[in-house]
Amino acid sequence: QVQLVESGGGLVQAGGSLRLSCAASGRTFSRYAMGWFRQAPGKEREFVATISWAGGNTYYADSVKGRFTISRDNAKNTVYLQMTGLKPEDTAVYYCAAAPVPVVVASGYNLWGQGTQVTVSS
Repeated sequence: QVQLVESGGGLVQAGGSLRLSCAASGRTFSRYAMGWFRQAPGKEREFVATISWAGGNTYYADSVKGRFTISRDNAKNTVYLQMTGLKPEDTAVYYCAAAPVPVVVASGYNLWGQGTQVTVSS
């Protein structure tokens, strides 16, 4: 049974950077594709990025392409989201999630972390 815990969120000025981490427990971590989603107050949960369980394939939402990078270290049971060039519209709670294959819809994920808040000021 894999459990996910996000960390690394916080307050940053526009144009700044943050790196989010998602630590997983469980020996089967390397067999899961991983994704990042975000949800702002009053809005639906939005896809951000996904990575295959071997780490060789990634896909990003158009809104974050060129600014965010997803990566994973299976030896450490951890997935990362490196965020640069942050904008106020990136403000949201960010969630990591696990799926059998890398997909871009929330319904494809069957395990979720508790979320970490990212706030980008003007």
